[in-house]
Amino acid sequence: MNKPLTVITGASSGFGAEIAKIFNAAGYPELLLGRRTAKIEALPLNFENVLIESVDVTDQAEFKTAIQKAEAKFGPTDLLVNNAGVMLLGNVLTQDAKEWQTMLDTNVMGVLNGTQIVLPAMVERQHGTIINMSSLAGRKTFVNHAAYVASKFGVHGLSETIREEVSGKNVRISMVAPGAAETELLTHVTDQGALTDYQAWKDSMGGITLDPVHVAKSVKFIYDMPQSVNIRELDIAATRQDS
Repeated sequence: MNKPLTVITGASSGFGAEIAKIFNAAGYPELLLGRRTAKIEALPLNFENVLIESVDVTDQAEFKTAIQKAEAKFGPTDLLVNNAGVMLLGNVLTQDAKEWQTMLDTNVMGVLNGTQIVLPAMVERQHGTIINMSSLAGRKTFVNHAAYVASKFGVHGLSETIREEVSGKNVRISMVAPGAAETELLTHVTDQGALTDYQAWKDSMGGITLDPVHVAKSVKFIYDMPQSVNIRELDIAATRQDS
């Protein structure tokens, strides 16, 4: 039996790349979205049933065109993983407001855009799953993370609201909230002090944070449950992470 289409945003590195690998190995056709398509093309995947598109998730029209192209080839989207995200650490006293806007646009609007594209057909079929990659910063606060925390509290809030709205249609909205992890999120931080503080915190955990492969396995675990079972939220972090 042919497996249904899986759509993953932010698939070029970190959680997205590991999620792409795990679903690819399980034989799912995939639409992998990211701005750095060369990085996606370099992943160790079987590309036979993989479409790669350069998409900015804040551009809903571009996002929708890519999904429609994949659905024309592989059938309707059964799983959307809203993984694309930006973490720009900085203190609200000094951080550039453009960085706040970038995080809110990608982390909140990007998730809403993807959801609105695939949700109507899922509701109509009474089948489908959307997994939003949030963060422990969507549950609690962290110093130098004010705007990032605001964006991830937004992801938690919108996910639970939409889950309530579509639960009667047998559609699952779920969240995975990782703690500090070995991803490329920090490579775009411009505030050196915030970076130094983060590194010191990481060192207090033994210098190693969460391996993204375990987060990818969590996404697969949620999806593999029967459609009648929704793991609404899964919080996952390194054991040594205190906060």
